[in-house]
Amino acid sequence: MVQRPAHGRRASGALEGEVLAALWAADGPLTPAQVQAALGTGLAYNTVHTILTRLYDKRLVVRVREGARSGYRPVKDAAQDAADRMRTVLESGRDRAEILQRFVTALSPDDERVLRAVLSDDGQG
Repeated sequence: MVQRPAHGRRASGALEGEVLAALWAADGPLTPAQVQAALGTGLAYNTVHTILTRLYDKRLVVRVREGARSGYRPVKDAAQDAADRMRTVLESGRDRAEILQRFVTALSPDDERVLRAVLSDDGQG
């Protein structure tokens, strides 16, 4: 569960992120009621349904017929979504080399090892 500020409001987009996280954690499509239960935050059903509709409109989730109800599943997995967001940030900057240099030098030793392994893999894995 995401911590909310003392005044009880989430940051812009945080609720969409929480809903996507619940969908990514699921084994299959979830109905709005199932998402509501997975979040466990006391959100109103209508709020969860509105967020799912917004995510659908943004083409981040698809509706899947579950009997008489619609379930939702994410279009991309969490890793692809994160990679796409990182690429967007990189493409919005003026100096790609500087952005990449700062990103790489801020990596933990474990993340640096993983990045080195991916880069040396030559796309064969």
